[in-house]
Amino acid sequence: MEWLANMNRALDYIEMNLSGNIELSEVARHACCSSHQFQRMFSFITNVPLAEYIRRRRLTLAAIDLQNHGAKVIDAALKYGYESPVSFGRAFQQLHGVTPSAARIEGTALKAYPRLSFLISIKGAEAMNYRMETKEAFQVFGLEREFQIDGGGEMPQTPAQWWQHCHENGAIEQLAARAGGLPSFVSQDLHKVHALCSYKHTGGDTFPYMLCAFRNESSAVEGYSVISIPTLTWVVFTSELFTWDAFDNIIETMYRRFYGEWLPTAGYEPVDSMEFEIYGSRDGLQYVELWFAVRKAQ
Repeated sequence: MEWLANMNRALDYIEMNLSGNIELSEVARHACCSSHQFQRMFSFITNVPLAEYIRRRRLTLAAIDLQNHGAKVIDAALKYGYESPVSFGRAFQQLHGVTPSAARIEGTALKAYPRLSFLISIKGAEAMNYRMETKEAFQVFGLEREFQIDGGGEMPQTPAQWWQHCHENGAIEQLAARAGGLPSFVSQDLHKVHALCSYKHTGGDTFPYMLCAFRNESSAVEGYSVISIPTLTWVVFTSELFTWDAFDNIIETMYRRFYGEWLPTAGYEPVDSMEFEIYGSRDGLQYVELWFAVRKAQ
């Protein structure tokens, strides 16, 4: 259960530094993955963004300091990373429903968000469709972009917005036209353009994303980035057939079940930097495959 131990070590680091500076790169180091991958895993498993969890824990401890230890408001604000009592008071009231000064009064009702721990949860209400495959080395080519983890930066700010932008300007259709045929190791009812996620380190606050096609002898790759994928073992999860309006819910559920149900109990751990979203269609409906590069847990 090394994967669970790594995740809990990351939470231990967060807990020990709630009154100091929390480096996301250090959080990720404890979890043995990239910063982006840890934040995605955390969000899918807990349904709470990592930054929001940290904010809640800090404000929980601040309330304890104010109510039980008689701390001054300005001291609590500075201790838990706020630049001024005003910004601290605004965040505190948003979470607890009362001002920091009111929290010092005996009998004031406050909220507490306890420290999380990752444990194995026996669920299994629904079957998960997956297969294990070892694929020989191959290449993909396409359009690369870096995105900020917090969703900031220039438009388009998210992969979904970038897909829309590239559909509108014809870049998707052009990439599909230059892809050539599909390789023999994938289903022949796949689309030509897919997504490669988190395949290299770009820094603690950004992650890479690529709109890609499989490269073969008939592909025209001039002007595109080319990425070499080494021989790896993949766990492949396949969705049921769906219509495009259900896509967001389908793919979010698949990610959540991989991180929250399959990975903690399967005896495997992710190989950082290799993850595909593969799209296909059959009988007039769509489906998606998620490919996660994995290895036997140490």
